Amino acid sequence: MRQIDPDFLALPMRRLADAALQRARDLGAEHADFRLERVRAETLRLSDASLEGSIDADDLGYAVRVVKNGTWGFASGIDLTPEAAVKAAEQAVEVAVISAAVNREPITLAPEPVHSDVTWVSAYEVDPFEVPLRDKVALLADWSDALLRDPRVDHVQASLQQVKEQKFYADTAGTSTTQQRVRVHPELEVMKVEDGRFESMRTLAPPVGRGFEYLTGTGWDFPGELARLPEFLEEKLKAPSVEAGRYDLVIDPSNLWLTIHESIGHATELDRALGYEAAYAGTSFATFDRLGKLAYGSQVMNVVGDRTTEHGLSTIGYDDEGVATKRFDIVSDGVLVGYQLDRRMARLKGLGASNGCAFADSPGHMPIQRMANVSLLPAPDGPSTEGLISGVERGIYVVGDKSWSIDMQRYNFQFTGQRFYRIENGRIAGQVRDVAYQATTTDFWQSMAAVGGPQTYVLGGAFNCGKGQPGQVAPVSHGCPSALFRDVRVLNTLQESGN
Repeated sequence: MRQIDPDFLALPMRRLADAALQRARDLGAEHADFRLERVRAETLRLSDASLEGSIDADDLGYAVRVVKNGTWGFASGIDLTPEAAVKAAEQAVEVAVISAAVNREPITLAPEPVHSDVTWVSAYEVDPFEVPLRDKVALLADWSDALLRDPRVDHVQASLQQVKEQKFYADTAGTSTTQQRVRVHPELEVMKVEDGRFESMRTLAPPVGRGFEYLTGTGWDFPGELARLPEFLEEKLKAPSVEAGRYDLVIDPSNLWLTIHESIGHATELDRALGYEAAYAGTSFATFDRLGKLAYGSQVMNVVGDRTTEHGLSTIGYDDEGVATKRFDIVSDGVLVGYQLDRRMARLKGLGASNGCAFADSPGHMPIQRMANVSLLPAPDGPSTEGLISGVERGIYVVGDKSWSIDMQRYNFQFTGQRFYRIENGRIAGQVRDVAYQATTTDFWQSMAAVGGPQTYVLGGAFNCGKGQPGQVAPVSHGCPSALFRDVRVLNTLQESGN
């Protein structure tokens, strides 16, 4: 287990918090919290094995959030002195006092036990920021060079994103937490132009809450995957265009994670279901009056939210409201049974306690309700992917994510992928291309006839889930097994585009 970096612990976090929280108390705030945060991010991009760009960003600052007269107030700063922290507290209270005149919904927060002076560090071995830049560039260049030597590849794009996030949180109830987490996302894409057609093929390795060890053999076989990319690309270029119609689909976790994110993850954020995102990102068909009643999917559908999943991108010990994170049910046996909650949403609808879903992406932003690692559970004794395929007479096996589209209520959607394989009489029969599957959320999940076993389960995800005004981005993982869906509408994207 790694330790929190000494240079972060050396910052005057407790002096700043004490000064800000005491001033908020003196000014009559019903609640106040303080968050000191450092977020370091590095992005490398290579084109055809040559470094194209390197960006290293470091964001350090603090935020004070208050509830005064039943109204939110917020301010942030970068001057790490008690005097500046006091000023930020005064500004936050002033914002609340002014805003109270137009506030029609008094803010109250669900109770949470006090967590005094606790620490948490994510599960990683090698801090990517301790690895020399030249070594990271060299590894990506070596991988790219090997791919470029294959005549089936014209160009290679490579990238590596890495983030270290450190937070200290304290509030007027007595909770104080200090946490550090690391995440990485390596990606390579090969491209080929042949007979006037352009195709690309990307690695399936998901972004993860790991360190640099992920790129050197822990958690993913990069050499093995890269060795097969030219073969996959060549086959895709020669593949016939799909015939539109209705098919049984076996969907790999590398594709299904994104469908989960868009049609379940966002749809079951309670603030969205209650209309708080309507002006920007839309609402949700999974409205609060349908809790405990909505047949979201078939009886084999069981979905959980979990901010404790090892190596998950949304995994943390305590959220940005000082709530201890946990695992909770969202869909059980196909029925909607829960939502993702922060303290305000939980109290607003009488749901007891928050399940730890508050997050701010920087010290300059106020925490908002964000997505947990929302995952579809495997069947304990479920089949392999090959076993699912063997039960299909005419279908398509879908691998890897690509483009998608979904409406503002998270109900009508369309997804494509990286690779598509025809299934004939229970066997793979070569790639097809130009495939998209289309459905409504409930029709799609109700068509799920079987889920694979634990051996098919993979944790996918993304660094950049967007939400809020002003906009924030959050990392989130989604685990799932392979799954079988019956009689799903498949489009030919080439025909749909009019080309």
